[in-house]
Amino acid sequence: MTETILKIQDLVKQYAGRTVIDHVSLEIKRGMIYGLIGENGAGKSTIMRLIMGLTHYDQGQITLFGQHDELGLQAGRRKIGQSIETPALYPELTARQNMAVQAANAGVGESEVTDLLRQMGLSDTGKKLVKNFSLGMRQRLAIAQTLISHPELLILDEPINGLDPAGIIEIRTIIQRLASEQGITVLISSHILDELSQVATDYGILHHGQLIQELSQAELAEKTRRYVDLVVDDAKQAVVVLDQMAITDYTVSDAHRLQIFAAVSVPELTRQLVAADIAVERIGMTNQKLEDYFMSVTEG
Repeated sequence: MTETILKIQDLVKQYAGRTVIDHVSLEIKRGMIYGLIGENGAGKSTIMRLIMGLTHYDQGQITLFGQHDELGLQAGRRKIGQSIETPALYPELTARQNMAVQAANAGVGESEVTDLLRQMGLSDTGKKLVKNFSLGMRQRLAIAQTLISHPELLILDEPINGLDPAGIIEIRTIIQRLASEQGITVLISSHILDELSQVATDYGILHHGQLIQELSQAELAEKTRRYVDLVVDDAKQAVVVLDQMAITDYTVSDAHRLQIFAAVSVPELTRQLVAADIAVERIGMTNQKLEDYFMSVTEG
């Protein structure tokens, strides 16, 4: 049975009488890359801060590595590397100097600093100050810092926010490599589901402080798979034709629109509909965009 690294049960956090985390429960098992998706202000950073003990919760329980008492949580947090909200970088120092500060705090030697800079593609930055780094370089340095203490769980808050496509691919590759090669479990947040979908193995959708849906990578792919989008004058009559063609994997959206998920010949389906005197207004292959799915879930 896969070990549970992090378990949150019925977590509640209020600020000035306003509930910002509303009875959230989730479970992250070893090896997962768990993507916490939600719009800005949904509560993603707050949950991460609660996990790390940077702020206190009003109700519920957090369990880290099987421990939920205060001493156990403190011990568990020492197994976590985190970059929450703004990465703690010294702009007037170089990448190596920044890493040296973190290494001294963690009791880690210079050789490991060199190796981490190499892993993050920062070996050749030399005397260049962090204030002159690109956003992607700063994000890579922030991740390098989180790895100083050899964490078992990595918490990354919006690491791809503001990056250009090349920077996003770099960070995505790094996270996947850390999980596959070093066995690090990852909790990552973003408000961009399309990008998160290319790195995470599991997802939790957070909306107004509530976790409204959890799903695996396979379940997300199923919900956003390709389908034939069919718009006709009478959906009920179209269903009769589908049944006659032994097509069963479809949904009826309204009186005029259907989504057909089964493998089907579009020309043959069109011919059968026209033969049944059904007016076809639109028919074609499409797939639901992940952002559209997120909006449909949160608005629903």
